Amino acid sequence: MRQPVTRRHAVAAIWLLLFVATMLFLVFAFLAYMEVAPFIRDIRQRAALVPIEDGAELFANAFGRYPPSDANDMTGLPYCGAMKLVEALVGQDLQGFHPKSGFRADGLDPTTLVPLYTPDTLGVRHRAFPPAQNAYIFKLVDVFGKGNTGPFRDDILVICDIFERRRPSGKKTGMPVLYYRANPSGTRHDPNNPNDPNNIYDYRDNLALLNLGIPGDPDATHSLADPKRFYLNTRNDRIRETSRPYRADSYILISAGHDRLYGTADDICNFEWKYRER
Repeated sequence: MRQPVTRRHAVAAIWLLLFVATMLFLVFAFLAYMEVAPFIRDIRQRAALVPIEDGAELFANAFGRYPPSDANDMTGLPYCGAMKLVEALVGQDLQGFHPKSGFRADGLDPTTLVPLYTPDTLGVRHRAFPPAQNAYIFKLVDVFGKGNTGPFRDDILVICDIFERRRPSGKKTGMPVLYYRANPSGTRHDPNNPNDPNNIYDYRDNLALLNLGIPGDPDATHSLADPKRFYLNTRNDRIRETSRPYRADSYILISAGHDRLYGTADDICNFEWKYRER
């Protein structure tokens, strides 16, 4: 003989249905989040490039030019575009750019060889980067670890992207944001002649930094270190008559994206990034 359904049984069934519905909702919500999370992170990184662009414009307004990005300093020491960008925005000590700087890796006055980035020069410094963004600035050793900074000094500063990972140093950082300034007298953008001095951009500006690989995995290689890949990926397809880069009159910024590799499809830039197979 069937037992009658009691109120107690009904309440238990309702609670069971609610539990199952809640679990299904959480599963679908998690799956949806995993689907949109990369998109959200990309938006965050694009937003993180805006203060850098604002800082570069403020620097240009103050000094009549965008910060340089060539691979070495005026003495020939390695000091690449990503590092010169930081100096232009916050100096070599986060306290502002010294107007007498010659963008030397050692921070010395190019004329007198006196250190520029000392406490007694704060009054003449120029700051073009909001202090709130300093959380994205790290020493190179924080990113790559002791003994892994190659030809660069450990304490040189770089602006990192938002895709943080635990590094060999024990700190959580993103990858450095690459900076390339356009050559005002350049007229070409030739994937088949990457060393042409008339190219508007020079792939070598951050090549030594790319050659450091991925923190914790120095054998990994960035495809953007391939000159042809650099020129193909930065070519403006809207100009069909000739090969021209994006932002031919200013500069480009490149984040490695979530995969930590420069030159892949998920890179985040201040232009319309195009990933092309060779």
